[in-house]
Amino acid sequence: MKNLGQLMKQAQQMQSKMTEMQEKLGELEVAGTSGGGMVTVTLNGKGEMRGVKIDKSLVDPEDVEVLEDLIVAAHTDAKGKAEAAMQEEMQKVTGGMQLPPGMKLPF
Repeated sequence: MKNLGQLMKQAQQMQSKMTEMQEKLGELEVAGTSGGGMVTVTLNGKGEMRGVKIDKSLVDPEDVEVLEDLIVAAHTDAKGKAEAAMQEEMQKVTGGMQLPPGMKLPF
């Protein structure tokens, strides 16, 4: 039974660290860019969009598709950075232990 008590203690510590990590990721901001920096999308560490900046020279009512593509590309860039930050924080919490394939955190 002593091992079970130790296991429960470790589980509680891990839960506490996970809660801290989720709060930290909510405060983290990452920016993704496209078009040579003409479009910037800012996300928090949970992948929630916080802002979009578009260079005025890109605003052309006759060519909306280019602007749309650049926004998507900037968002994809920011999302990749947010996911990398989440992975880094997760490794700190789990001591490098990897989650099983297919298992995702509730973010």
